[in-house]
Amino acid sequence: QLQLVESGGDLVQPGGSLRLSCAASGFTLGSYAIGWFRQAPGKEREGVSCIKRSSGSTTYADSVKGRFTISKDNAKNMVYLQMNSLKPEDTAVYFCAATARVIGLCVLSSSPYDYWGQGTHVTVSS
Repeated sequence: QLQLVESGGDLVQPGGSLRLSCAASGFTLGSYAIGWFRQAPGKEREGVSCIKRSSGSTTYADSVKGRFTISKDNAKNMVYLQMNSLKPEDTAVYFCAATARVIGLCVLSSSPYDYWGQGTHVTVSS
């Protein structure tokens, strides 16, 4: 059974850093593109970053480019989202998601992603 479990969410001050983790089980990362998404209260879910299934090429939303870094460890079946220079507007529930249907460069639209974790809360506040 394919499963994704996020962790690492916390309360952090503006300018601080967090690293989110996504533990994958039931499948191998090399065959799936992985995306990080977030949803703030009262807002739609938005794509933050994703990593391609094989080459590991990455894509970032403009709002996080230069501050967030996505990476994966195929041996551990883990995907990470390093978040630096956090802002109050980064406050949201963060989800990781997986898809085997995207073969080329990964996308930040949620529609191709078939498997989702339960989310982890990130609050950026002083």
